[in-house]
Amino acid sequence: MSTLTHSTPAPARPETDTRSRATGRRRTPANVLLSKALVNGLLILAACYTLMPVSWLLIAATKNHRDLFATSGFTLGDFDLLANLRHVFTVDDGIYLRWFGNSVLYSVVGSAASTLICVATGYAFDKYDFKGKEKLFGLVLGGVLVPSTVIQLPMYLLASRAGIVNTYWALLLPALVNPFGVYLARVFSEGYVPGEVLEAARVDGAGELRTFARIALPMLAPGFMTIFLFSFTASWNNFFGALVMLNDDHLYPVNLGLFMWNSVTQQQPEYYALVITGSLVAVLPLIAAFVCLQRFWRSGLTAGAVK
Repeated sequence: MSTLTHSTPAPARPETDTRSRATGRRRTPANVLLSKALVNGLLILAACYTLMPVSWLLIAATKNHRDLFATSGFTLGDFDLLANLRHVFTVDDGIYLRWFGNSVLYSVVGSAASTLICVATGYAFDKYDFKGKEKLFGLVLGGVLVPSTVIQLPMYLLASRAGIVNTYWALLLPALVNPFGVYLARVFSEGYVPGEVLEAARVDGAGELRTFARIALPMLAPGFMTIFLFSFTASWNNFFGALVMLNDDHLYPVNLGLFMWNSVTQQQPEYYALVITGSLVAVLPLIAAFVCLQRFWRSGLTAGAVK
């Protein structure tokens, strides 16, 4: 009768384990460097894709009419930026300055009023309990899903019945309604305004309006500026609404005015330089707004991320 013997595997050598761990450690930095290189490469491509049109616009705005068509897009010609700017601001009795002022009015005044309404509404949805609150908030969220171009014709018919077509109010009043701003304001209110602080203010005798103005609104400053930037950008770029509502060229915003200039370039080619230089000037307020207010919206983007 034979005896069965079972062989047990020999224990791994310490040298082998050490060599395996060392190999793993050597591979980890390479993987990290590869990941960083891939991410940085994608970011560089995205930056180039974003900055290329702006770069072309900046270079083209420095050319005169001859160099604009005689040279390639990213080739410098004779530097005539100052002459182009002077021409933009003086042609047609300085109508471009009127358009620029109209855009500032529509965007700054309209966006400030819209943001205040959104912040107050979002604060009310967050801090107060009333009948049908969530259903009403769901209706507000439903407004986010409706594209603005879809409601332009009904808005025009309403404005026509109200007699405000071809007036400043035709663009200012619709800008007050911003469902997405209400949603953001509620999120910011949940993240930035503690209920205990409001209760302490009420105990001290402060009314609801004073509590909102003196306590809640300063706490919501990052949210206010974030919503304002979104609203400002949308109002500044609101082309279709102005095209539907306005007929008087003295009421045009700058983007609609540039479109009208561009529509006559086939008959008057000298307007090409005006359109390009005017477009460069029209981009500057958006850049300035984001650069000057970035500390607010950067902090506001993380609202509610950590509870």
